Amino acid sequence: MTSPLTFLSDSLQTPIGQLNTVCDQQGNLRMIDWSDHETRALQLLSIHYGKNSYTLTKQRDPFGLTTRLAAYFEGDIRIIDDIPTATAGTAFQREVWRALRNIPAGQTISYGELARRIGRPSAVRAVGLANGANPIGVVVPCHRVIGANGSLTGYGGGLHRKEWLLAHERAHSNQSGSKPSQSQLKRERQEAVSTF
Repeated sequence: MTSPLTFLSDSLQTPIGQLNTVCDQQGNLRMIDWSDHETRALQLLSIHYGKNSYTLTKQRDPFGLTTRLAAYFEGDIRIIDDIPTATAGTAFQREVWRALRNIPAGQTISYGELARRIGRPSAVRAVGLANGANPIGVVVPCHRVIGANGSLTGYGGGLHRKEWLLAHERAHSNQSGSKPSQSQLKRERQEAVSTF
């Protein structure tokens, strides 16, 4: 019998509500959700890791994650680019979630474009479902995916939050002090090499 995983949890008050975070003991972010969706968050943890296969321990600012998220909400929008994440989910879901991290802050793409970026242009619906099942919103920026016609489509935290996050990122994406993170530069270099 394996011992349960120990996850560390914290919360942060943001301009759009209380954000709850869960990370593992190595500092990998495992889940983010809004406090008004706490029941859903706990159900997702049970689905991904097993009902009695983890414990949640409250810890203030584990691995500096809460501080970094607070800085994001204060306008340092690229600070979240280097936050390590680890997820369960299917291989396809994890592929979609990795691709989400390549969408620069302040920009949006359609579900169809996201499907093309992962090399599965006919899998638009599956990409949409994977996007909706993302357990690490904000950091794995599913809010940057919109409808083909430019409309804001569903967001697990509510469309008002999606709208706020997009406006926040647009407002801060061109500030002189806002530079691409090392991981964003690395991903952009990898994308450039893969296109040749």
